Amino acid sequence: MSAVATIEKPVRHAGLLGRALSFRRAQLGLATVVAIAAIAMLGPLVAPHSATSFVGAPYGDPTARALFGTDGLGRDVFSRFLWGGRSILAMSLAATVVGLAAGIAVGLTAAYVRGWADEVLMRLMDVALAFPQIVLVLLLVATLGPQPWLIVLTVGLGHAPRVARVTRAVALEVVERDFIKSAKALGEPAWRILGAEVLPNISSPLLVEFGLRLTYSIGAIAAIGFIGFGVQPPAADWGLMINENRIGLSIQPWSVLLPVLAIGLLTVGMNLFTDGIARASIGIDRGAAQ
Repeated sequence: MSAVATIEKPVRHAGLLGRALSFRRAQLGLATVVAIAAIAMLGPLVAPHSATSFVGAPYGDPTARALFGTDGLGRDVFSRFLWGGRSILAMSLAATVVGLAAGIAVGLTAAYVRGWADEVLMRLMDVALAFPQIVLVLLLVATLGPQPWLIVLTVGLGHAPRVARVTRAVALEVVERDFIKSAKALGEPAWRILGAEVLPNISSPLLVEFGLRLTYSIGAIAAIGFIGFGVQPPAADWGLMINENRIGLSIQPWSVLLPVLAIGLLTVGMNLFTDGIARASIGIDRGAAQ
């Protein structure tokens, strides 16, 4: 327990997720995200073929051996779809965590120390915001190669300026509260004050920001895979599947439609769930808006 617990009880946001799930949109969003995530994570375990197995002629029609037909090289579309979700989901989640960790660290520091350090940090964030994220990703990937860790790091750091601004904005009010001033007076180290007192009190907007950043990460990493700078052939990836089979869309649409639907549903589901968290955090009653 913090040394200032007896001085003032800071406001906590216990039960936020429970309140968010009282909205039908949040329930639908979470169910959609869980379903797509289950397909991505468990798909390889139930895939009828490996991701690189040739099972028929290119752009073949659906058969008992290939439920959704074959792609441009004769591989089973359904198997590649089941194998291809792990990469985009794992990389998107990792990029979001990297972006939130970096952004929260910068935002909390700026809000706590204020003064010239605050100005320098925020101006650096402004400069980073002015640089298009996708351009930075392409520049680094073209220079160093399409490494998954590089894509995760670049996309994640691209989120950091926006997260830092949100974190600083909500933390500025918290750091002026009496229990924070008391903690400073008692000699609590800054890292403990920020981690144990400030951060829990800004968890609601950060949860919303997590959902938004995850949505953007999914779109960005899918786009990088589509243009050929993500996971490389012959590995399976939803973005790569769209790129590989777009020329045969009119012949065999399932090789494109399956990953497009999965990415779209994942994005929509995450947005619905995030919206439910946002509504719960600002106190919108369930009966006012479903």
